[in-house]
Amino acid sequence: MATTTDAPAGRAVPGEDNLFTIEDLSVTYPSTDGASRGVTALEHINLNVGKGEFVSVVGPSGCGKSTLLSTVSGLLTGFDGRITVRGDTITGPHPNVGVVFQEESTFPWRNVLKNVEFGLEMRGLGKEERRKRALDMLSLVGLEDFVRSYPHHLSGGMKQRVAIARTLVMEPSILLLDEPFGALDEQTRIILGEELLRIQRALDQTVLLITHNIQEAILLSNRVVVLSARPGRMKAVVNIDLPAERDSTLLATDEFAVLVGKVWSVLREESLKAFAQEQKQDQTNHEETAHA
Repeated sequence: MATTTDAPAGRAVPGEDNLFTIEDLSVTYPSTDGASRGVTALEHINLNVGKGEFVSVVGPSGCGKSTLLSTVSGLLTGFDGRITVRGDTITGPHPNVGVVFQEESTFPWRNVLKNVEFGLEMRGLGKEERRKRALDMLSLVGLEDFVRSYPHHLSGGMKQRVAIARTLVMEPSILLLDEPFGALDEQTRIILGEELLRIQRALDQTVLLITHNIQEAILLSNRVVVLSARPGRMKAVVNIDLPAERDSTLLATDEFAVLVGKVWSVLREESLKAFAQEQKQDQTNHEETAHA
C-alpha cells in the first residue's frame, strides 16, 4: 500500500545514491508592472531522486509544476537554492538531462528518422553512427516501420513517441516529461504510459514526470510528489508500492483505487485553495478593468 508522509522539513542531502538533488529551491517571478514584489511560484522544495527512479509531480493548476521542471532542465535560472546532477550544479542546460514537452515539437520538414537523428547531427556524429542509434531507438519505441514517414502522416501519440525517441537517443541520465500525453485522448494516454514504462525499464532511465493526471502518476511512478497551491511547496510524498512489472490492468484493482484516494485526499484541499486563488485574481482583474 502507499504511505503518505509530510514532505521533509530538512534540506535534501546529495549522496552517492542520488542522481539529482533539489535543495531548498524557491522561484519568484518579477512583477511585470514594477509595482509589486512579484509572484512566488515555488518555495523551499527539497527532493532527492535516485538512479532508475520514476517520480511524478502533481498539484493544482498554477502551483509551479512546470517551473520545477524548467529549473531542473536548466531552462530557468536565477532561482534561490541549488540543483545538482551527479554532483554538478545546474546553471543551464545539462547534457545529462533530456526534456520532452507537451507541445508539438517534431520538425515537419524532416521524416521520422531525420527527426530522431537531429540532436546527434548537431553533436557532430557521423552519418552511420547516428543512423544506427536512431534506428535502434525507433525500434525501442515501436516506430521502426515509420522511419520514412513525415509528422503530418502520424497520429498524436506517434508524434510523442518520436519526441521521446529524439530525446532518449542523446542518452541523457535524466528524462524530464512535462505533461507529454496531456493533449491525447485517454485511451492513447494509457497505452503510451505503458510504453513509457517499458522503455524506462529497458534503459534503466531516471524520470521526473509533471502531470495533472493522478491515475497516470500512480501507474507509472515509484513516488508521487504532491505540491500545494501557489506558492508550490511539498505537501506530501506518496510511496507507490505496486509491482515493478505493471500495466494498465492495475487501473481496475481495489489496491489502485485506494492509492488514487490517498493522493486525491491530499490534493483536494490544495485544489480548492487554488480555485479560490483564481477566483480572487479574476475579481481583482475585473475591478481594475472597471476603474481603468
